[in-house]
Formats: sequence, C-alpha cells, structure tokens
Amino acid sequence: MDHIYTYSLTYLAPHDPHSSPRPTLMSDHTSATADHQHHSFDPDEQKFKYDLELSLPRPDPPREAKEGDLVGCLTILGTFFIQFCTLGSSNAFGVYQDYYTRNSLSNMTPSDISWIGSLQLCLQYAPGILVGRAFDAGYFHQMLALGSVLQVASIFMISLAQPHQYYQVFLAQGVASGIGQSLLFLPSLSIIGQHFKRHRALATGVGVSGASFGGVIWPILLNQLVNQRGTSFQNAVRGTGALSGLLLIVANLVMRTRSAPRSEPGPGPAKPELGVILSDASFMISVLGAFVVGLGLFFPYFYLQLYAINRGIDEGLAFYVVRERSLPFSPSTHSQQLAILNAGSVLGRILPNLLADRVGPYNTIIPCLFISAGLIFSIFGLKSVAGIVVFGVLYGFWSGSYVSLIPTLIVQFASHSGEHGTRMGVAFSLVSISMLIGTPISGALLHSVEGQYIWFRPIVFCGIMLASGAVIFSCSRYLFVREGRGETRGQLV
Repeated sequence: MDHIYTYSLTYLAPHDPHSSPRPTLMSDHTSATADHQHHSFDPDEQKFKYDLELSLPRPDPPREAKEGDLVGCLTILGTFFIQFCTLGSSNAFGVYQDYYTRNSLSNMTPSDISWIGSLQLCLQYAPGILVGRAFDAGYFHQMLALGSVLQVASIFMISLAQPHQYYQVFLAQGVASGIGQSLLFLPSLSIIGQHFKRHRALATGVGVSGASFGGVIWPILLNQLVNQRGTSFQNAVRGTGALSGLLLIVANLVMRTRSAPRSEPGPGPAKPELGVILSDASFMISVLGAFVVGLGLFFPYFYLQLYAINRGIDEGLAFYVVRERSLPFSPSTHSQQLAILNAGSVLGRILPNLLADRVGPYNTIIPCLFISAGLIFSIFGLKSVAGIVVFGVLYGFWSGSYVSLIPTLIVQFASHSGEHGTRMGVAFSLVSISMLIGTPISGALLHSVEGQYIWFRPIVFCGIMLASGAVIFSCSRYLFVREGRGETRGQLV
C-alpha cells in the first residue's frame, strides 16, 4: 500500500515573556486517509519521515550585523555627524542666549530666552515614541531626509528673525529646530544596533561623542566669526547652517539600514507591541531611573560657571570649565564655549563604553552614576581654579559615560531589532520631561535670599537624584538577571 506522508517544520524563537509574539512557520501537505492516521508503528517509515524532514529547507535565521564592516563604520560616521549637528548644536545655545539677551531680544528676560533652548532640547526627545515606531516600521531614510531639511531651514530662519520679535526666534529655534532634531537624533542612535551587537556600546559611544565635539566647536566657531572676524551674527548663523547642511548630506548618503525588507518571506521580526513594552517591569524601572537621573544630571553644566564666579574664582578661566547653557552672569565670559566639561565627556563617551562591551551596560552605568553623585557633593569643596578644572574634567567624563551608555542599555531589553526604535522612543519621551523641568527646579532651589545664592539646596537635590537613579538601575538589573533574560540572549548585564 502506498502511503502519503505528513511532515511539518516549526520555527520557534527562544521563549521570552517580554518579547512580542513570534510567528510560527508550518508546512502541511496532504494527509493520509483515516486508516493511515491509525497506522501501526513502522521503523522504516519513521526513518524515512525523519530523513525527509531533515532535507526540507529551513528558514534563514535573522541576519546578524557584520561587526566592523565598511557599512557599519560609515553608519557610525553618519551618527557622529548627526550628533554633532543636533545635540552638539543645542550645547551651543548659551552663545545665542548671550546675543539675544544683550542685543536682538533685549526686551525679554533671560528666563524667557532660556525657554527657547529648553524647548529645543525637550522636543529633541519628546516625540520619541512616534519617531521610534516610525523607525521600526522602516522609515529611517525618510525621517533622516525630512529632519535634515527642517534642521537646516530652521537655522537659516533664525538668521532672518527680526529684532525684538521673540515669537520668530521661539518658532524657528525652539519649535522647528527641536522637531527637526527629533527626526535625526533617535534614529541615528537606533540604527547602530542593526550593525553592531558584540561591540555595540563602543560603537554607540563613538557616534554619540559627536555631540561632545559639537559642544566644543560650535560656540568657538560662532565666537570667532562674530568677535574675531567682525562677521555679523546673522551671517555667522548662516555659516553654521551651511556647515550643518554639508555634514547632514554626508550622513544621509553613508548611513544604511540592515533590517530585512518587509516583503521578504519567512518569519522575520514581529512588529513591536507597545503594550508588551510598557508592561516590561525591568525596562520601565530603568526608564524611571533615567527619569530621576535627568532631574539632576545637568546642574553642573548650567550652573557651575555661576558657582565659580560667585565664589570669586578667576573669570578668565571659568568660562572654559563648563558648557555654556547657564544664564548670563558676566557677558564678557559668555561669548565662548565653556569647553572643559565637554572635552572630558569626549573620552567619557568612548572609554567606559569599551568596558561595557566586556562587563555589560548595567555593570558600567551604575558605578558611573554613583561616582557622578559623589562629584556633585564635592562641589562644596571647590575653592580654587584647579579644583574647578579637575571637577570639570571628571564630571564631564563620568556624566558623559552615562549619556552614551543609556542607548545601549535600552536596546538590551529588545527581543529583536524590530523593537529598538520603539523602546528608545518610549524611554526618551519620558526622560524629556525630566530634562525640561530638572534645571528650572535647580534654579528655583538656588533662588537668592538678600543677594546670596543658596547653593546647598540644589547641590543636595541633584546629588540625591543621581544616587537614587543608580539605586533604581540596580533594582532593574536585579529583576533583569532574575528573569534570566541576559542569559537567554547571550548578553552581559
């Protein structure tokens, strides 16, 4: 009697309680008759079935990133340029604030002007959920192109703003530039995860270091054009817009995705489910930790210069120590980038990331936060130029480490590359709130009484926030390890 054999092949992904549902591939052929379904055991028949199943084509495994190939290296270069033009440009807002306060927006208070920079930075992160889901849906290049056009156009619109027209600068620099940067910033970080796994932390750190270089170069460039060469502020801004346009064009040309086309047959990554991500306890605890850290992380970047000058430390050196995002205190020192913190963060965004590839992002980021918290409390002992410089280098290094390690930590929770953008978007959207309110809270705590600033309150507040964030990340790590997720995916924690 001839038999028609039934065979099946099932593709099952490793079980992960927090991963999105995976598809199952079944290949069913014509069944035998009812008599055959109850056929007695036949060793030869079973061997033939087994051999037949082995001969069937298996679905291709998900394509792994080729570590260190030319495409991956060019993608890091593109990320570097984008970070240079987005977050690096935001770091130069103090130069704009100085000019606006003393010239084109002298009719507004410094607090009113500072909201332009705060909104720009907030909008860079706030639309993260929408941008992240668009990235996972395959719209990386479209977002990059649109964001580049919007970012460059907004810079040229800033140069066209009329004197004493606050709303024009607010819309161009606060809203338009913020939205343009949001379309560039998160996708440029998420794309690295498609190209690197083993050395993902280091690759991310090198790309993110572009923001530190931008924080040093942009303000110096503006200062040299305006103060040294006699260029008008408007033309200097147009010059930065032209340079940004050139770098963003290069980034658009060299960056490539490595995700499988959506038309490709086979299992492929499932679409990320927002509900599953939001119910991931260890992930959301990490997001909470990042939110708490964001409340205190940037206090030295905004107020260390004010602290140094208020304590009588040499103004001639003070403006080199901190990033120029603080409110104007001495106009003569606000024309250049306050560079030492950013210079320290360049190394801080690379060297600890190299360690994170060996010991895991949790095991690196938690000590970085505890050290940063200790450095915050050490501000009480800063009484000399040397102390300020040493603090600037050390805090720039360790806080820069945290900033560059966060994307690597977030990506670690993804069950597949199709979740990278959404998870980063969720985290950045929530953290943007703390970044928006953190510095104003510190400023309110610093409020002067009878002409004297109360430094004790913001220093203690920010130090506690960083230490609390480290504790929260430790709790998240404990839960992540207890769930066995790192072992399941072969990841270090």
